[in-house]
Amino acid sequence: MTVAFFSGSRRRAAVALGAVSAGLLVLSACDKPTPIATVTVGSDSIHSEAACYNNGDAIKESQIQQCLNKKAEKSITVAMDDKIRFGVDPEIADNGWTIFLGGQQAEPEPYKKTYRTIPASAFFSSQTGEATDKTQVTIVENTGKKLTGVWHFQLKKES
Repeated sequence: MTVAFFSGSRRRAAVALGAVSAGLLVLSACDKPTPIATVTVGSDSIHSEAACYNNGDAIKESQIQQCLNKKAEKSITVAMDDKIRFGVDPEIADNGWTIFLGGQQAEPEPYKKTYRTIPASAFFSSQTGEATDKTQVTIVENTGKKLTGVWHFQLKKES
């Protein structure tokens, strides 16, 4: 003869409580996602989490060059007369962000807004003045003194 320890409704409540507890345990083991940066051309968009991010703290000096040299995983095709729209999460804009081309800083001061538009033609000439078919654009979150995040995108010139 067996005796039920719990009634049916108590058993279901215990199972539900166990499932919720297990779910919270799994979620607590997850890393917090990094802020998102987005590149939009016409109606096409690509977005990415950071290639390097230290939860808003400065990236170590020894890692900065390695972060800037990483290859972009996301790419988008652009025509020379397109406008490229860059968007960042508000927490990136609060610190400020700069565009780097080919690992080199392309502008002197951090930008403090979440959105900006730049003509595609600005991205397709090399430092020697030669035309290029693709270029890596890197968005770098910085306060002017420290780098806190790096996002990479590749722009491919429409043929």
